[in-house]
Amino acid sequence: MGEGRPAEAADGDFSVPDPAAMRVVTWLLTVGVRHGDIPALIEAYAHHLREAGCPIERMTLHVRLLHPQIRAVTYIWRVDRDGIEQINREHGIELTPDYRQSPISAIIDGGVEGIHVPLERTAPPYPYPVLHDLWDQGFRDYTAMALVGANGRRNAVTFATRHPGGFSAADLGMLYGALPALSVLLEARALRLLATTLLNTYVGPAAGQRILDGDIRRGSGMTLSAVLWYCDLRGFTPLADRLEIGALIALLNGYFEIMGGAVQRRGGEVLKFVGDALLAIFPIGAGNGPDELARQCAEALAAADEAMAGMTSLNAQRAAWGQPLLGAGIALHVGDVLYGNIGAPDRLDFTVIGPAVNLVTRLEGLTRALDRPLLTSAAFAAACPEGGLRSLGLHAVKGLQDPVEVFGRD
Repeated sequence: MGEGRPAEAADGDFSVPDPAAMRVVTWLLTVGVRHGDIPALIEAYAHHLREAGCPIERMTLHVRLLHPQIRAVTYIWRVDRDGIEQINREHGIELTPDYRQSPISAIIDGGVEGIHVPLERTAPPYPYPVLHDLWDQGFRDYTAMALVGANGRRNAVTFATRHPGGFSAADLGMLYGALPALSVLLEARALRLLATTLLNTYVGPAAGQRILDGDIRRGSGMTLSAVLWYCDLRGFTPLADRLEIGALIALLNGYFEIMGGAVQRRGGEVLKFVGDALLAIFPIGAGNGPDELARQCAEALAAADEAMAGMTSLNAQRAAWGQPLLGAGIALHVGDVLYGNIGAPDRLDFTVIGPAVNLVTRLEGLTRALDRPLLTSAAFAAACPEGGLRSLGLHAVKGLQDPVEVFGRD
């Protein structure tokens, strides 16, 4: 690599495979491959490089993600610190001066294959601001290299040392020559991370883990005891008729952030969004008995209180802007559901079905008729005696022959 400027390859002629690099490649493909996640692989790799004679004291990896909130993840290893530091980079960082003036941007976005800046032999100012920080921390050499996946997606890895004289040509040859093998291992782990992220985002963590574990056959499932939560936004149809699409999506996102956020903070799992409705569960562990049932009911009720407080705050903001207020109904029930894969042969949904699901959705429908933001079933109220719930009498429920007893708060 060139001194203080982007370069196509590391210093030296690598048309002939470097023996030291090949030994590192062998380690990656025989020992490194056993490390299942990115942090474990990075830490083991860094220590192996040091044992092989390369004086690295800092290594970073920058991996781009497909994630609704995170653009990329940075992993940092340092010889003088335990473990791997992980930093999630939010969307928008690519527009900041710090990123645009970084070697990472040059490699990931600028198409540069590698950068080598021997700091102690390069007169300041250095080509990237971060190098001044590294110099102040005692580092004397720095190199960054591209990791290019099979689909052309670019990530970056960097190495730095405090060693007097910096990296030798042999050191750089070792690092550069092992890049293809390192890239293959990291890509496999990044794809696993990507799959986990997408599944967690679109079907939820528990369902996502079951899918990754191989539970993907249509019709497979299990009976699960759970507290069920169902909420719906009132007056959505007229709002959808008069709001432009961007404003409507923003409204729904704000509403679901309040409802889904309350559920997740209390340990529940959001299963699906149906238009302006949300279905969630608070699973009850098998064999944990009535104490676990009472605890999960209390968590679900606390989540409902948080959600209603959030809606009150949102409506105060909407009123200040002269916007119409939003109403929502929340229903809570407890029962057994079938949790599994349902759908067409090539289009499945991991969800819950059963009479308990039908009942909780019908209870939510009664929140409009009874003009109450929260209703629960008798089974939920019995399991949550400290919830301040009282009977509101028997009410006819669509689809059921007999009326059901409904509970709410004063």
